[in-house]
Amino acid sequence: MPETDWGALARHWLDRLAACSELGPGVTRLPFTPEHRAALAVLTELMEQAGLAVRLDDAGTLIGRLAGPVGAPALLMGSHQDSVREGGAYDGIMGVVLPVLALTKLRQESVTLPFTVEIMAFADEEGVRFPTALMGPRVLTGTFDMAALNMRDRDGITLRRAMEDFGLNPDTLPGLKLDPAQVLGWVEIHLEQGPVLEAATQDIGIVTSICGIERHMVTLTGQAAHAGTMPMQLRCDALAGAAELTLAVETLARKTKSLLATVGALQVRPGVVNAIPGEVAMTLEIRAPDDTTREEAGAALTQAARDIARRRGLGLDISRSYAQPATPCSPGLIERLSQAVETGNRKGARLMASGATHDTSAMASLCPVGMVFTACRDGVSHHPDEHVVDGAMLSGILTLERFLRQFQQADPAALESANQSLHSRKP
Repeated sequence: MPETDWGALARHWLDRLAACSELGPGVTRLPFTPEHRAALAVLTELMEQAGLAVRLDDAGTLIGRLAGPVGAPALLMGSHQDSVREGGAYDGIMGVVLPVLALTKLRQESVTLPFTVEIMAFADEEGVRFPTALMGPRVLTGTFDMAALNMRDRDGITLRRAMEDFGLNPDTLPGLKLDPAQVLGWVEIHLEQGPVLEAATQDIGIVTSICGIERHMVTLTGQAAHAGTMPMQLRCDALAGAAELTLAVETLARKTKSLLATVGALQVRPGVVNAIPGEVAMTLEIRAPDDTTREEAGAALTQAARDIARRRGLGLDISRSYAQPATPCSPGLIERLSQAVETGNRKGARLMASGATHDTSAMASLCPVGMVFTACRDGVSHHPDEHVVDGAMLSGILTLERFLRQFQQADPAALESANQSLHSRKP
């Protein structure tokens, strides 16, 4: 019997799942839609072939369970099934397929584990259909806001109604909260969504932290005037001040390790070709893998905005509109996952932060968390051209397989070792 080409097998399943999409470029698969249901059917087939018991909870999370010894805690793995509009075939959903294939490989080789493994396909991570996100993991961790059930999509359908029409009972969501004592940890594999691994010719990265995020709303107010009659030295140009602040943002981020800062949107008033801009409303987003770096950058850029406004004679309104703390990954999981990479890869493990938020960030309030990145072509994601080559997916499957093999002895000592390792807080 020929040896299984695991990377090609992953592509086969992901191609089938990519067909579970609205018509149009790329993949559009929103939660609680016919496309979601079609994807669940494909994932159920995949999970059952791996010998998993499959169920759908009332948050719309598909769960494939490989039961361990009676009373054993569970290691949780997985990602999300939904996509952005006209997105790619790998974001999220690959993180469900690859761990199932890793368990399939272990089953073929008669490997037993001293704990239960549950692989989860969350319904809604992206927050595209409804103005909420990370619903599945927030339900499991007890952090889901039930008021979100009243949120509406662009057709006026509430989240509650969409779930009920999907055959779910949203009133049961509080009861789905997991007991932390019964959870060993959470591991998610995801494409990098950036170019770092590909540029380094490495297939796999181990995430050390998911960046914290803060956002500021900034309004600079000057004086609109006729562009042909107001001398340059007398102008109070709000856009010139916004441009100076934008460059200050870029300069600080370039010189500060691990800091990402972006001015992503500007609204210029009056916004006509022959008038000096009298007002600019702009956004400032700051990300960093540790909260001290992020908060110091926020304070520094707030002061820079004040200095620019004072020097240019502009009015300034600046406020922080959003803050999300960084999510450090478990040192024990980082170590174990790194060892799994080094076992089969001469380049070893590349440690890196995640600039994007993932399901892992919500699961961190329940248990120790870890993340694995795969390289992706040209760093492209959330786009029809998103692609992960078979070789990188193979490396991902083998990394997860070797990680699980570290605990394969089915005895109490092995389970205790897993508990201690995954819950380790040592740096």
